[in-house]
Amino acid sequence: MSENPSIKESSIQVNSVLLYPKGGKPSIIANEWQVWNGIEAEASLAQINQDQKVLAPFQWWLSHGQAQAQDPDSEVTKRIQKKTIGVWFAADEDILKHHEVIEAGKPAWALVAADFPIFRDGRSFSTAALLRERFNWSGEIRAIGDVLIDQLVLGARSGFDSFALRADQNLDMALKQFDLFTVTSQNSWRDRRSQLNERLNGHLSS
Repeated sequence: MSENPSIKESSIQVNSVLLYPKGGKPSIIANEWQVWNGIEAEASLAQINQDQKVLAPFQWWLSHGQAQAQDPDSEVTKRIQKKTIGVWFAADEDILKHHEVIEAGKPAWALVAADFPIFRDGRSFSTAALLRERFNWSGEIRAIGDVLIDQLVLGARSGFDSFALRADQNLDMALKQFDLFTVTSQNSWRDRRSQLNERLNGHLSS
């Protein structure tokens, strides 16, 4: 197993998240999802209200969730039908090793997330990029954990479109981060680099 979810708190929930859909504008919305650590197996998941949307560890999904999803009477199947279950990936998760599981999980997961165990650990940027580029994940990808304002622009370009910011972060300042740069030098999931385009346009018009 990659990151042991037992080191996380039993459940983590922030009240608000920053949503920045591709082609849209950033906004603050109420958080409906609870991050669950998955220490216990099915019994613990069953103790969470079925109407509560839950993000379970991907490793829990490998060991319990995908098997339960084959049982029409299981807790997981009920949550899939209600769209109240998703998964979160640990920072050191090698998602390319689980291509078939992730493809099978697309119709089951209402949301996926990638965890930042500490703010200076950037491995989850790669997870978001791989989900967009290799797995063609078109749904929401949320950044969870130790997420800071400084990481928003890079996260948005990597593939994230929602952010559960650390509790001490200023949401008003977070909304303004996406207006800081008007020129980009690299292509991203959201758009193509503008600096090169401007140069090409200038060259062609001269």
